[in-house]
Amino acid sequence: MTDVNANTIAALRAEIAEKPDGVLEALAERHQTTMKTVFSALPEGQATPVPASRFEDLWADLATWGDVTFIVHTRDGVFETKAPVPPGSHGRGYFNIHGDSPLGGHIRADRCDSIWFVDRPFFGRRSCSLVFINTDGEAMFKVFVGRDAQRELNPQQIARFEALRASLA
Repeated sequence: MTDVNANTIAALRAEIAEKPDGVLEALAERHQTTMKTVFSALPEGQATPVPASRFEDLWADLATWGDVTFIVHTRDGVFETKAPVPPGSHGRGYFNIHGDSPLGGHIRADRCDSIWFVDRPFFGRRSCSLVFINTDGEAMFKVFVGRDAQRELNPQQIARFEALRASLA
């Protein structure tokens, strides 16, 4: 790790310790770093990476979870939908998602560098997600464990999340 990275990690850890449940994208922007670097600075157990080679396996498993929250967060907006993850397949340079879901499209899976299991507080509540990080170190998209009407995490999806993390970490 270079001195700049060590200094950045130290600054990130200090800010995370002060406010452990803040918005990670805002943290990355304030420190002019990537989401991947922010994940590396999170406390032990809050962000667990798996290699991008597990993309299809993870996607296939997610397609069996039921309704999740799918988020694309850029500097210009946060876009989310609550829907089941549809199945996907490779074709014409993309991983194409299709099926009986409002969620559909085409993913440049070849640009996926890693997938992170993130389990941390967010505004005072436990939040669990899989964050797909691209080769630039930024989030491609996130898939969050769903919540019920009382804003509690779906217990079946938590069990799936934890089992999948344990099997791949």
